[in-house]
Amino acid sequence: MELYPVHITNFKVDGGAMFGVVPKAIWQKRYPADDHNLVNLSLRSLLVSEGERLILIDTGWGDKQDEEFFRHVHLNGGDGLEGGLAQWGFKPEDVTDVVLTHLHADHCGGAIRKGVENQSYEPVFPHATIWVSRDQWNWALNPNPREKDAFLQENIMPLQESGSLRLVTGRQEIIPGFEVHLVNGHTPGQMIPVIDTGEGRMIYAADLIPTAAHIPLLFNMAYDLFQLDTIKEKGDFLGSAWKNGDILFFEHDVYYPCCNLKKTEKGIRVDQTFTLEAYLKGTAPA
Repeated sequence: MELYPVHITNFKVDGGAMFGVVPKAIWQKRYPADDHNLVNLSLRSLLVSEGERLILIDTGWGDKQDEEFFRHVHLNGGDGLEGGLAQWGFKPEDVTDVVLTHLHADHCGGAIRKGVENQSYEPVFPHATIWVSRDQWNWALNPNPREKDAFLQENIMPLQESGSLRLVTGRQEIIPGFEVHLVNGHTPGQMIPVIDTGEGRMIYAADLIPTAAHIPLLFNMAYDLFQLDTIKEKGDFLGSAWKNGDILFFEHDVYYPCCNLKKTEKGIRVDQTFTLEAYLKGTAPA
């Protein structure tokens, strides 16, 4: 099994929204904000190659929306989705599976693009099966006021119309060594991929643990719908990951792509941070 990081772009959001009830004086020591209280986040996807399967986890914002839409997220840096694939010698036609952890726009938008003359929509990955949890799909079809701006119909309905959508109903192994686990605190039916690399397990933390700064149990996003569920789910994942020696891969941490864990008197914490490339080359801290 081979893994490749895809750094699509970075974007900025309000720091208070990213850390919820935690006071700024505390969270800013872990994840700095600029003069406008904005924190810079990455959109970092992951490619998993195994045999004839090439799986892409999450697809970023995409480019269907207009300049006014993106003015509020302050896009910066990155290689783009197709540029990130090309960096490793792949093109969209090579992708056999797209795993969308959930259907918020920054995670799924890049799976669909505008068609010819902007009159329709079409899949970016024409040969890929699109994996979404059934709970998340049903939830996104009837958006609630809290998430309405994140569930965009132009991202969601064309997935069904493409005929490539496959709904996951529980913990499932997509290919040998690649499982998805379901969590519900951030949004119902978020899928967390757990990958057996052959050297150990890697957890694609998605929005359960968006950055290394969110590892403490009470450091959670205001975007999470069900905070107490998030706390329990994080505790379960972190406890298991520490016992198993798993690696966390962060989708949104612009500073630290990966980390391993240690147990302290205050709970599970970051031990060492490193890039995926360092981990794969065996040069990450032990």
